[in-house]
Amino acid sequence: MGEENNTIVLFLADNGGCAEPIAVNFRDLQGKVRTTGDRIVNYGNVPLRMPGPADTFQSYGTGWANVSNTPFRLYKSIVHEGGISTPLIAYWPSNTGRQGRLERQIGHVIDMMPTCLDVSGVRYPREYRGNSILPTEGISLLPAIRGRARDRGPVFWEHYGNRAVRMDDWKLVARNGREWELYNLEKDRTEMNDLASRDRTRVEDMNRVYQAWTKRCGVLTDEELS
Repeated sequence: MGEENNTIVLFLADNGGCAEPIAVNFRDLQGKVRTTGDRIVNYGNVPLRMPGPADTFQSYGTGWANVSNTPFRLYKSIVHEGGISTPLIAYWPSNTGRQGRLERQIGHVIDMMPTCLDVSGVRYPREYRGNSILPTEGISLLPAIRGRARDRGPVFWEHYGNRAVRMDDWKLVARNGREWELYNLEKDRTEMNDLASRDRTRVEDMNRVYQAWTKRCGVLTDEELS
């Protein structure tokens, strides 16, 4: 079509290695599923069973998931850096003039929708078929793609009760049912030095911002999840 240089392509990797185990009786499918060559598929993280062939279905567990995310902590489903961090490649030759440049501004996957709307000049609707809909929480990445500063504001995560909010270089994060941890990601990107006990005022302020987001977006509380 001759539109390659005027086509925006956004490519990002998955968010962290998966630590979820595969049980031998995985979803009660053991012995019931076969390969195209009519071999029985064997489920489960059995050490003596070599992973890889078509007749195995395994995962690599917490140890290798941690290794996969080195140097960041933890893995998929948890919102420490090992479970949420991913690079993004933006390709749009005729509209950026920044081929091969590295941009360090933070973004979130929910920024994809506003970015596409921004690029296409379309407004997100306030209602659909007479029903009011929630506004998008994301913010267009287009300024960052073009090398201009953008005020991203707070960024939020919640998954299975694992929760976090990032405000500038500060990140408040906790696993489900545990207390908040506080990190300065500019100085401590690997989240090794928890500052929560030293800066309770910042923890309380960021928690208020997080709680306001949960109410605005209908996020379940720890009590509701349990």
